Amino acid sequence: MQAYTVIKKYRETKEGTDLVIHIPDRQLGDMIAEKRIRDAEIRMDDGRHISAEQRRKAYATINDIAMWMGDAPEAVKEWMKYRHICRTGDGYFSLSDCTMDTAREFINTLLDFCLEQGVPLGEYGAQRTDDIGKYLWCCLKYKKCAVCGRPGEVHHWDAVGMGNDRTRVDDSGHRKICLCREHHTAAHSRGNASFEKMYHVYGILYPTAP
Repeated sequence: MQAYTVIKKYRETKEGTDLVIHIPDRQLGDMIAEKRIRDAEIRMDDGRHISAEQRRKAYATINDIAMWMGDAPEAVKEWMKYRHICRTGDGYFSLSDCTMDTAREFINTLLDFCLEQGVPLGEYGAQRTDDIGKYLWCCLKYKKCAVCGRPGEVHHWDAVGMGNDRTRVDDSGHRKICLCREHHTAAHSRGNASFEKMYHVYGILYPTAP
């Protein structure tokens, strides 16, 4: 089993280092007691290879895809790796020691698939992405809400202007974001600054309104 952990405290002794770790959103006490688990392997994030947070995002998204497809997560992981290789031309890689750039692009591949196919995620896509600009672009491309992933419509982050016909105005220089009807209404009522602060998404330049 692989799990994302947070180091809460540490203490160095003559014998080594004692760690207090926290595993978010997992209740493992019964499994540890039943299987009498006493040993564990910890991979420290040194910032040069895939980070623990990137690994968490990748595996969480793989699990969501597996649940949607009704397939085993390990099989989905391999299938998505080869989809990524075909998409990017990169070589085969491992999520245990690939570079941070490879991890970032692989997460892009996973989220691109989820947006295209309408795969429901366990948390907002903006919290899963490691490349928010690319994620927002894909949301516009597939007409999916940048907040919740549901079918969406274009919200002009930069107002086109009162009295202008949006079907005739060149809006290529206006920032846009794709939002479902619910979040589109929320963006208008809250205003861009408040909406961005709440959901961590914003408008970007996109060639044409999809």
